[in-house]
Amino acid sequence: MSPEAAQVLALQALGWIAAQDDIFPAFLTATGAGLDDLRARAAEPEFQSAVLDFLLQDDRWVVAFCDSHGHPYTAPQAARIALPGGADTYWT
Repeated sequence: MSPEAAQVLALQALGWIAAQDDIFPAFLTATGAGLDDLRARAAEPEFQSAVLDFLLQDDRWVVAFCDSHGHPYTAPQAARIALPGGADTYWT
C-alpha cells in the first residue's frame, strides 16, 4: 500500500472512530488528544499512525471499520506498515 493510500485509510478510520459513541472516548483517553488536536493533527502521518495503532487493538473494531468502508480486513495493518514507524514493530 502506498503512503498516500494509507493516509486516506487512516483518515477514514479516524472518521469511523469519531462516529462510534462507545469507542471515541477511549480513543481520546488513549491518545491524550482533544478535539482541537484532532483538527490540527489529522493530516499528520504520525498522528494517523496512532489512529491505526488504536484501531488495530481490537479485531472487532477492525472488522466493523472494514465492513463499513468495504476494505479487506488486512487493509488497516497494511496501511499501518506504510506509515511512519510501521515497519519498526518487534514482537517478543
